[in-house]
Amino acid sequence: MAPKCDPLCQFSDRLFFTTFPHPAPSSQVLNKLASEPGNQPRVRARPKAGPSISPDDNAAYHYFTIDNELLYLSFFQDWGPLNIAMVYKACILIHELLEDKELASHRLVLYSSNDPRRKANAALLMALYSMIVQRRAPWEAFRPIAELEFMPFRDAGRGPSDFNLNIQDCLWGIWKAMQNGLCDMNEFNVEDYEFYEKVENGDWNWLTPNFIAFASPVDPTWIKKEKEIKDTLRPAAATSTPTRATSAPSSLGSSNLALQRKLPVPFLNCLDYFEKRNIKLVVRLNTELYDRETFLDRGIDHLELYFDDGTNPTDEIVRTFIDVADRVIEAGGVVAVHCKAGLGRTGTLIGAYLIWKYGFTANEAIAFMRIVRPGSVVGPQQQYMYLKQLEWTKWAAVDELRKSQTATMEPIPTVVTPATPPAETDEETGVQTKTSLPPVTPSRHVAAAQAKARMILPPGQPRKSPGRMMDDDTDAEEDDEDAEMDDIVPALDVVPPPRPRRSRGAKGITSSEQRPTRVTRSTAGAAAIRNAGNSGTPSKLPGHANKIPRLATTRSTAAAKAAAALAPPAPTRRKNPPVSPAPPSRLPTLVPSKRPHHTSSLSEVVNAAAIKADPKADAWMTNNTAAVVVPGSKSGGPGLRSVRRRRSSFSAADVVA
Repeated sequence: MAPKCDPLCQFSDRLFFTTFPHPAPSSQVLNKLASEPGNQPRVRARPKAGPSISPDDNAAYHYFTIDNELLYLSFFQDWGPLNIAMVYKACILIHELLEDKELASHRLVLYSSNDPRRKANAALLMALYSMIVQRRAPWEAFRPIAELEFMPFRDAGRGPSDFNLNIQDCLWGIWKAMQNGLCDMNEFNVEDYEFYEKVENGDWNWLTPNFIAFASPVDPTWIKKEKEIKDTLRPAAATSTPTRATSAPSSLGSSNLALQRKLPVPFLNCLDYFEKRNIKLVVRLNTELYDRETFLDRGIDHLELYFDDGTNPTDEIVRTFIDVADRVIEAGGVVAVHCKAGLGRTGTLIGAYLIWKYGFTANEAIAFMRIVRPGSVVGPQQQYMYLKQLEWTKWAAVDELRKSQTATMEPIPTVVTPATPPAETDEETGVQTKTSLPPVTPSRHVAAAQAKARMILPPGQPRKSPGRMMDDDTDAEEDDEDAEMDDIVPALDVVPPPRPRRSRGAKGITSSEQRPTRVTRSTAGAAAIRNAGNSGTPSKLPGHANKIPRLATTRSTAAAKAAAALAPPAPTRRKNPPVSPAPPSRLPTLVPSKRPHHTSSLSEVVNAAAIKADPKADAWMTNNTAAVVVPGSKSGGPGLRSVRRRRSSFSAADVVA
């Protein structure tokens, strides 16, 4: 008997996601049982809160999983999300399965164990594929799994998690990075990523095209000599002048070249790589573990912004980092930031820049950085970013205002408080008298703004007219009068006098003998349409076409005449000012879905025609297939190659219990 799985979550016509009880069966067993009749799974209904529905009985399914191939290597208690290299590989694998000719008639099901960690990681990969490759918006990519429960992601700490990230945070973080040009799969090199993230090769990652986060380089020889110098100067400090203590360390400069020849391999890789990749500035946040002259000799500036491990930076440190980093980035350079492990303090400052520069939220910035460099932002630094995100956003608004006004060379407008003029002195009596002069006029921009505000026309107001009575033989004059009255807006609390109109009655009964009945314009239009339909001839209502229904008045005729006699002539209606076109949005254009299984009118971010017009946008899925996917065989579809493991420099000293 085939093992039972949860109802399938449908991402596209051929792409589904589900979970099996832990431990999940192998794909070979599932694919063999899926070919037998009666083993078709159930598909989760598309409508909200709808029951599960059965798919086509003749549909063939192909199951595949990544539970044992794409594994998250945790530092301590963290377990996800999977890094950008695994996202890259999963996208290529799913693409190859969809393009496999032997599986063209099959529905593909990515499944995982119902273990909460594996379930969340696999579901996130499927949603990221839907967003990155199928070009759906984050909310559309999350919709198929919106009704499922997932365990939130947590930081690389030891204690209980008190700040959680969910799948939506990861989707929005990647999507916002793509919108701002910070994450481009066409420029991503999976081999370089997996090589340089290893400790023995340097342990660094590109967070954005302008930031590199890396672990602190270590020069044991320099550390040893520094310790010897400090030990030598310490006993002599009590009997010698301070000048000797400051001049002794300068002797290290002469031996700098000799020390560079003894640098460890990760440090040499870092220097060579940074010199070739346009790194203009290195920011150190931890204690000194190498000589800063090593970078300066390579033409790379060096900045010290130390604060204790596991703590949060001060506002002065964050402000300095943002100003210096933005200056380098605007000039076309790259900033490399490190603390001891390149995770906690490094991620906090780079995340602050992402919030300040691109409008990320704290959750989006943390989620994006953890996908690009797992383990970023640890412990209380998460709450710190969450609390400071609004303040950093205000910094961005003020900085943008200052920049725009500096470009136009206009001073920042300030409101001048009106001052009371001094008392006047009578020339004859010499007694001070009260002045009748008006207060001092505020600055020019206030008067100009008030003048512009007065020139803005008020919006059009809803119009009201007295009740109308229908008559079969309504003449053209009455219709013309109605049209003229429609162009007049009555004054407030004033009702125009009603005109006498004939009502429809029975034979032998005059209009004065029958009580008139007020009908709305929509009712009159409906009656005219019914009459026209019965007679077989089209009906025309001059003066009543596409009119807004009027509200009937409750005033008597005498009261209406008296009010009309006392009321001033009603002003003519003003036309609404033309509305200026809205600025172009940075959000992608959403188009209605053409897939029958989608019930939403907003499905994909980019139209299929736009995708075909730019085939190079997805070239990364086909150019590096051989390095990621093993070709399919008769026994099964394509699969992933073996994953390289990494070894972390993250230690217990980097975690605050």
